[in-house]
Amino acid sequence: MEMVCIVCPNGCRLQVEKTSDGVNVQGARCKRGENFAVTELTCPTRSVTSSVRTTVADYPVVSVRTDGEIPKERISEFIRKLSEFTLDKKVPIGTILIKDVCGTKINVITTTEME
Repeated sequence: MEMVCIVCPNGCRLQVEKTSDGVNVQGARCKRGENFAVTELTCPTRSVTSSVRTTVADYPVVSVRTDGEIPKERISEFIRKLSEFTLDKKVPIGTILIKDVCGTKINVITTTEME
């Protein structure tokens, strides 16, 4: 399988193959590229950015992001949780709004300065 590494600006074209011993990666210029390919093939994860509703007049929605990466197959569940959440006060940028979302040990934090 061919994939392009997205970890750094090099954009290495990787040839990745699952073997009985693990994962064989060719074409990576650095260790981060190898790690990316293995993770992408065995347990892909993503950082997620979105927004949540608020009851604050000046901010009908506030941008948020994960403070880490969540398993790709849990993104739909994650987005559903965000749609159920409503922020009821102004908070500073970086405030944790939801801890351990979907049992992933990843938090949802604000990326908008409201104060």
